[in-house]
Parts: sequence; structure tokens; C-alpha cells
Amino acid sequence: MPQAGKGPLDGIRIVEFAGIGPGPFCGMMLADHGAEVIRIDRASGSRGGSQPVTSADVLARGRKSIAIDLKSAQGVALARKIAASADGIIEGFRPGVMERLGLGPEELLADNPKLVYGRMTGWGQTGPYAPYAGHDINYIALAGALAHFGRAGGKPTPPINLVGDFGGGGMMLAFGMVSALLHVANGGEGQVIDAAMTDGTAVLMSMLHGMKNMGVWSEDLGVNMLDTGAHFYDTYETADGKFVSIGSIEPQFYAELRARAGLAEDADFDAQHDRAQWGALKDKLAALFKTRTRAEWDTLMEHSDVCYAPVLTMSEAAAHPHNQARQTFVEVGGHVQPAPAPRYSGSATATPQPAPMPGDQTDGILSALGIGADEIGTLRVAGTVA
Repeated sequence: MPQAGKGPLDGIRIVEFAGIGPGPFCGMMLADHGAEVIRIDRASGSRGGSQPVTSADVLARGRKSIAIDLKSAQGVALARKIAASADGIIEGFRPGVMERLGLGPEELLADNPKLVYGRMTGWGQTGPYAPYAGHDINYIALAGALAHFGRAGGKPTPPINLVGDFGGGGMMLAFGMVSALLHVANGGEGQVIDAAMTDGTAVLMSMLHGMKNMGVWSEDLGVNMLDTGAHFYDTYETADGKFVSIGSIEPQFYAELRARAGLAEDADFDAQHDRAQWGALKDKLAALFKTRTRAEWDTLMEHSDVCYAPVLTMSEAAAHPHNQARQTFVEVGGHVQPAPAPRYSGSATATPQPAPMPGDQTDGILSALGIGADEIGTLRVAGTVA
């Protein structure tokens, strides 16, 4: 039976140097699955970026927070002491910043040879772009992904920041961290993980590289089966201004679409893979889907092998019966958010706790390191901790 409240990473301690985006996402993934994640926040209370510091921050859930002034020698010494007690760290600064602070791999691995030192950057630790600023849109552009998001005749459209920051960045770092932690558990030494969003995004494109190599994927925008070129793999507007998604690739699923949409006898739809006909067939489907509301199409298409789903907003997704049946979303601190995923048969994870405010657990973390109340008071007075 699952052990309530514990995940497979129970007993692992991670120290996360506060940042934004992919680093916190990696920390959230590890915390969701049982790791104790101690976030070192700035003594000023800021985490960088434009987002406010709030307990509603989903990426910061499940942490303990200590606020340290890393510009002071005492603060750096304190951070090193915390890292020496950890199994891994996460940092997302530009290359060289941690070294200048005196918290680079050379120092921390000397203190703790079993440490897994996770580094999250956009361009990587090396290469001509490495020292410079960038954002998700730039990383996925350079990695060869952004050029393939968009419709024919249009311009490349970034898929929010899901591909670079989270898929190719934070998730890839989480995988690397767990892999390196397993290496240590099997008797190996600690090591540095150089997780670049450009590298990770390129890996996410592996299937498409394979298809291109086999001659079945064009680099032209929006003309392929999976990039809105095909009539049977796209979204369509309904009579009430909402949208549905169709993914009827396989012939049996395409036949089911035709049957349920009243197109079984329409010979125009016989040549499913005739690319010359895709545009005209898409126009016919677009007109058809506008004849019913989304709810009416749900009634007609759901719970079948059409490969159909309504296109839901975040709020709608949380209320959908399928997601409710699986408890895909949970409420944490009064805010609806995604539940931890994936799931395990033997180690169920607890509902995450709200994000702490910077420094919420400062005293407890220091006490666990053997630092007494008087010394904690002295550190506060000096501004080393807040």
C-alpha cells in the first residue's frame, strides 16, 4: 500500500539558491516527490524577476526557506555549512556568479564530495553565448525548436515558456539530479550537472530530427502532420466561440471521426494523407465544427476513439470530470494548482504545502545545524540572516 505523506525521494536533502523559472521548477519537482528542499532566499526578501514573492507561487511550494545575505563573508560561510549537509544543490545564476560568491563547485564539492551540484542556465556553462542574458524564446530559437511552432503563412509562435524553461530546462535538471543522486547511492562521487535549456530543448526535438532524417518532416512551417498542416490534427472553433482538438491520425481513429461527424459517406475525406487536399478538408471541418457548440461536440465525440478533447482553460481543466476523478489538481493554501506527477504504486506523495515567505524557517534550519539561539540572534543583528 502507498505510504501516505512520503515520496520516493524521502530522506534526500536539496539546497536551492532562490531564482526564477526553471530552477524553482526543478526544486518543486524534487520536493513534490519527497525531498527536503531548503531554499536559500535573499535577506532582502526578493527572488529576482518581476513576480511578487507570495505564498501563492506554485513553483515555490513545499520548501523550507532561510534568508541569508550572500554578499557577506558570514553569509557565505553559513551557506557552505548548509550545503555540506545536503545531497544536492540547485543554482540558476549566470556562469561564474557562484564562483565569485565563493560557493562554486570547487568549494562545495571540497566540503562535501558526495554533493550533486545542479546548474541551470539557458546557454550552458560554456560556449560563445554562455556569459550573456537570454530567455526561453531565445533558447528554443537557437536550439532549432521555435522555427517549427506556428501555422503555414504565419510566423514562429513561442509555446509560452513551456519548452525551454520547463521541458528542456527544469525537468531535464530534475532528471539529471536524480540520475546523479543514484550514482552517489551506488558508490560514486558527487559531480556537477551542466543543464542548458538549449541542450534540453534540442533533446526534446529528437523525434522530429528522426522524422526529418527519414524524409517525412519538412522544415517549412505548418505543413506537417503534427504542426497544424493536417486537417485531422488541429483545433477547431465551435458555434459558441470555444475550441476542440482533433488528433485522428491512425486510420481506425480517422474512420471514427468521420462516422461521428457525419462524414463517412463524404468521398472527399477518403484520401486522408493526400497533402494536396489537406487545406480544402480543413476548411470543410472548420465549417462543420462551427455548426455545434463545444458542449454538443463533447456529447458527440467524448468517450470514443476519435482522439478528441475540448480545449480547456486552466480554470476549466480543474473542473473537468476526468481531471477531478484523477485528482489532477489540488488546492494548496486556498489556490488551485497541479498535483504532483507522476504517481507511484508504493509511495504516495502528500499534498504540497504553500510556498514559504523568505526566511520563514530560518531559526529551525539553523538550530538543526547546531547553531544556538544566541548565535542566531547575533546573525540577525548583523543582517547575515533575515
